[in-house]
Amino acid sequence: MRRSATFAVLLTAAFMSSLLAQTAQSPAPPPWTLSDTQIREIVGRVRAGQDLSPKSWPDGARVAVGLSFDLDNETATLRDNGTSPALFSQGEYGSRAGLPRVLALLDKHRIAASFFVPAVSALLHQDSMKAITAAARHEVGLHGWIHERNSQLDGATERELLTRASQTLEKLTGRKPVGMRTPSWDYSPTTIQIARELGLLYDSSLMASDGPYEVLAAGQPTGIVELPVEWILDDFPYFWMDRASTVRPTMTPDEVFSIWKTEFDVAYDERGMFILTMHPHVIGHRARMAMLDRLVTYMKSKPGVWFATHEDIAKHVRAQAGSKLSAPSTR
Repeated sequence: MRRSATFAVLLTAAFMSSLLAQTAQSPAPPPWTLSDTQIREIVGRVRAGQDLSPKSWPDGARVAVGLSFDLDNETATLRDNGTSPALFSQGEYGSRAGLPRVLALLDKHRIAASFFVPAVSALLHQDSMKAITAAARHEVGLHGWIHERNSQLDGATERELLTRASQTLEKLTGRKPVGMRTPSWDYSPTTIQIARELGLLYDSSLMASDGPYEVLAAGQPTGIVELPVEWILDDFPYFWMDRASTVRPTMTPDEVFSIWKTEFDVAYDERGMFILTMHPHVIGHRARMAMLDRLVTYMKSKPGVWFATHEDIAKHVRAQAGSKLSAPSTR
């Protein structure tokens, strides 16, 4: 009972901090009144730096494939102060049914993947964390505390939540996370600084390129490797259904397979990188898992495909960049 009460207090504190931060924000000036200097300052807060595409991948591979799964489960509903058992069950599916299928597929093909887990999801589903780490080849990365909208938080609250999330994942997995994917792929003005304070190797939340690059903060190199994402390489836009709105799945698994296969084929031809973002409570349904199995089988049929965690990809990119890449800063 004491642990449950403590957990409830932590959840309430996270909610209140988020609400207070949103209330405290001052209204922004109309964008058409901004000066050229102001515009450049705003868009330059976080920017793409030097291209870090390596000259080669390990063992002469033509392409690096980073499969990733965001184990969000119930956190999006909790974040929005939701209490619906139906919506919680929709998220619970991720650990109860989706994750076992995902892990079985990865075992079948003997490939590694990265799992980005909100700390609250990890606390609610500790058996899932054990299952992910049991294979001893997958990575667990940061994905916020409760899938909070970090871009709407003040810096102190965001720092406290992400630091606590890192400590929680380390406690549950035995290893400190070295990379992050921000909730909803968004940044606040202080996100990159917090990432540097945590000594992170990489981020996978931004979308300025198809290949890896160094993140700039206010025009200055950070030493953080960006492994960019893209909405067309995410299962959510194609398959999610929101009963409270008009958002409905509009694509069949075969149509999504065609898009993802074409993206992979071009990455293969360019000797580049293919990062795919999925969610066990979304991709984990039967027909979609059959499609993912078919995609992985296809990719494996091509010579020179390196399946790796985001951590291993980022480490290789950093090693290839050598002195060109700034040393990570914790200041």
